Amino acid sequence: MKNLKHLFLFLFLCLNSVAQQGGMWLPNLLKGDRETEMKNLGMKLTADQIYSVNKSSLKDAVPQFDGGCTAEVISNKGLILTNHHCGFDAIQNHSTVEHDYLRDGFWAYKMEDELANPDMVVTFVVRIEDVTSKVLEGTTGLTEADKQKKIQSTIAELTKSLPKETWQDNLIKTFYDGNQYIRFVTETFKDIRLVGAPPSSIGKFGSDTDNWVWPRHTGDFSIFRIYADKNNRPATYSKDNVPYTPKYFFPISIKGVKENDFTMVMGYPGRTQEYLPSYAVEQLVNTLNPAKIEVRDAALKVQDRFMRKDQAIKIQYASKYASIANYWKKWIGETKGLKKSNAIVEKQKFEAALTAKINAAGKQSEYGQLLSDFEKNYSAIRDYALARDLFTEVVLRNTELLQTGYKLYQLEQLYTNKGEQAFTDRKNTLHKGIDAFYKDYNNEVDKNVFEQLIAIYAQRLPKAFLPSSLENLNSTQMAQDIYSTSALTNLEAFRKLLEGDTATVLAKMNQDKGYQLVKSIADAYLQKVAPKFDELNLKNMATQRTYMKAIVELSPKSARIFPDANSTLRVTYGKVKGYKPTDAVYYEPFTTLDGVMEKYVPGDYEFDVPQKLIELHQQKNYGRYANAQGKMPVAFIATNHTTGGNSGSPALDAEGNLIGCNFDRVWEGTMSDVYYSPEICRNIMVDARYILFIIDKFANAQNLINELKIISPKKKK
Repeated sequence: MKNLKHLFLFLFLCLNSVAQQGGMWLPNLLKGDRETEMKNLGMKLTADQIYSVNKSSLKDAVPQFDGGCTAEVISNKGLILTNHHCGFDAIQNHSTVEHDYLRDGFWAYKMEDELANPDMVVTFVVRIEDVTSKVLEGTTGLTEADKQKKIQSTIAELTKSLPKETWQDNLIKTFYDGNQYIRFVTETFKDIRLVGAPPSSIGKFGSDTDNWVWPRHTGDFSIFRIYADKNNRPATYSKDNVPYTPKYFFPISIKGVKENDFTMVMGYPGRTQEYLPSYAVEQLVNTLNPAKIEVRDAALKVQDRFMRKDQAIKIQYASKYASIANYWKKWIGETKGLKKSNAIVEKQKFEAALTAKINAAGKQSEYGQLLSDFEKNYSAIRDYALARDLFTEVVLRNTELLQTGYKLYQLEQLYTNKGEQAFTDRKNTLHKGIDAFYKDYNNEVDKNVFEQLIAIYAQRLPKAFLPSSLENLNSTQMAQDIYSTSALTNLEAFRKLLEGDTATVLAKMNQDKGYQLVKSIADAYLQKVAPKFDELNLKNMATQRTYMKAIVELSPKSARIFPDANSTLRVTYGKVKGYKPTDAVYYEPFTTLDGVMEKYVPGDYEFDVPQKLIELHQQKNYGRYANAQGKMPVAFIATNHTTGGNSGSPALDAEGNLIGCNFDRVWEGTMSDVYYSPEICRNIMVDARYILFIIDKFANAQNLINELKIISPKKKK
């Protein structure tokens, strides 16, 4: 009987392990099914140890980093760890040709050497509470447009009025597509200093070739420190500020990880769309992703060509190139994964099952038209969605002259809509803040990007939306005409363009060939595309909200219906596991420094290796950080459900110790934003042992090692 009980327990644990299917969970709602599942997978913590309002907990060591990544506190003096690519802008901004921290790395061996970063912030969550009833009060019976206006007005009012400390903020976010609203009380620290970063040949090893790829060998980390005022509260930069004393910080374990170990990732995943209908996924796969990929592919090829020839341009465009390449490659992998996993068919099966539940529950009058409405609306919005994505990718993101021109377009619109004072205020702000843009601008690079992208825009845009300025386009001639004359191509000319009274500035703007083009494109978009897109999108939002309501209402309590990511604090968990991406191929879940040396190409843009790292490898000088086989671990993968925003997230073991820093996903599994598959979706983490090895043996930053709480394996007797 005892053995039979053990067998049943074993089967129960195995079934629960198999059943674990992703999920991004609010940390204040883990008690119950989630806590049970996590413990069945191996977790030794309680839900209260992860999230508590009344005492320190893990959530107090996990801030959002600079609005788009995650970090973790790793010392009692406010030291924080995040990804190299999250700190990349700061590292670049401190770099010059003479002191190239991107190339050589940076280490502060004493606190006074740490580098300030204007405008960088980290934000902690203090507490979380449901405010749905307050937000939705007074919205019954309103049209969709009026309902959204009322909700936004109420959120703005509650953000100001709900109680908090003077140094704190209220943030109210929507969940389950508008069926729930949750308030986050936060604290934002504004004095963040760069402490350490490995050279890009470690922190960005493999660069764009290896991005979104496994096996991975990237030491993707950087270190910053939070400073606070004398009361340990947020303050802007001051030499009188002191290192922040955290409520909690993570010990770092160098015990190592093995396959099937429990892992947990906490952070701020940016955006997922797990409950999109099949019609939306089909449009994504066949229309929208291919267009965005084509635009970014063209921009990247131009920038790469220039960056390989000129070190100054490489510094100027390194961060921009990485930003463009990141989602370019993600969309390629996402499309591949959605096709491989038959996501559209799986969505259709889910919709058929939901329809059966609707019919069985007698809910046809409330939910019966959902799928037909989706089909009609997504068919109607297709061309408008394509035009919107093309406008965003070509004008607002990837062509710098058009980006700058659109700021001027917004300036002119401000004058038309709000008058001269609003125009003057915005003009002065633009005049003061434009230096940073032109510091990293190269006219010849952007001219070549423009030539490629404007041709794609004219060719790909549905003809009904094409402005007359792009009819019968000769992109080479247009690029020459604009970039040889426009004031948008250099700082001094741009400053002169903004000099004078309102009438003079507007007249000069409208005589500029670059601005004329931007204005014609923007006018066409805002008149022919944006209004109809917004109208149809509003219909889809309303239908999606009702669809989500039906899913939650008609699913059993045990169903894993988690809210989509929306840049709020979440917990995801899983196990260390390899995976099988294609037939006859299996990837193990660990990489080592041996793999770095196998990829090493002397002098290469992406795969060069610092001489000191080569020597450490040759000498096997790994200190206490080697694994049981005497090799130096670099990275590992697990089934944690992550997305953009989880970059820099702490990877934790069953006891809540830091074992790694999350930085990517496998290429075949990037479709987890839309459809999570436990077979191929894996997150990638740099091993904590590699991070400590680089700090200790490579950088010799003993000041940092001494500041950390390191958990070593117990010595065998």
